[in-house]
Amino acid sequence: MKIAIVGYGKMGREIESKAVQSGHLISFIIDKGNSGDFENILPSNTDIIIEFTQPASVIHNILKGFSKGIPFVTGTTGWYDKLEEVSTQCKDQNGTLFYAPNFSLGVNLFLEFSRVLSAKLSKFPGYGVHIEETHHTQKLDSPSGTAIALANNILPYHKNLTSWKNSEDSLESELPIISHRINNVTGKHKLFYESESDIIELAHEAKNRSGFAIGAILAAEFVLNKKGVFTMPDLLKYKFEFNN
Repeated sequence: MKIAIVGYGKMGREIESKAVQSGHLISFIIDKGNSGDFENILPSNTDIIIEFTQPASVIHNILKGFSKGIPFVTGTTGWYDKLEEVSTQCKDQNGTLFYAPNFSLGVNLFLEFSRVLSAKLSKFPGYGVHIEETHHTQKLDSPSGTAIALANNILPYHKNLTSWKNSEDSLESELPIISHRINNVTGKHKLFYESESDIIELAHEAKNRSGFAIGAILAAEFVLNKKGVFTMPDLLKYKFEFNN
């Protein structure tokens, strides 16, 4: 598989390393200094684009991928308010998009476990809930896309919670997401359920970026000959069952 990497920060470098180890070829590496080279990415020289950039540029990059007819994988977050519009463009142009707030297989299991836990605990009064997420200081969006995905797993099971808020100071109807930005922290997510008598904590901590890169490459392999919009449950084929 010939991969064009768009965004050559820490994640881009990790993806390059893991892709080469897996036997793939790197056709292009695009970053701020050579952004014009994106125009040279073509189906004749590239099978798929993997992108980790910034919210301000991701939609432009995705649409360029659609126009070129090249499948596009992105781990950039902070643009999901435009997801419906992008999905429409994907359909209209017969494109391929795989997006995920987090490509780590462990994180996605963590998200599924949070759904099970929330469904069970919602039946018991007296448990308050909040989320904490910690990332490196270079992460621009807050809260993280994974924290938002975690919140969206919880809200359907709590009739008194109608939305989330990125603050410790929240209304009774708001699920608090508390964000921390600390140097050299790859990513930590914690879900807390607390009553007067106990605390239940579900947590995931990334030790390094390797898991994210491996997941992105697996996503690229999965989506290569498909059309449409995909995300991690499509890749992992989760089939958790629990009683509401």
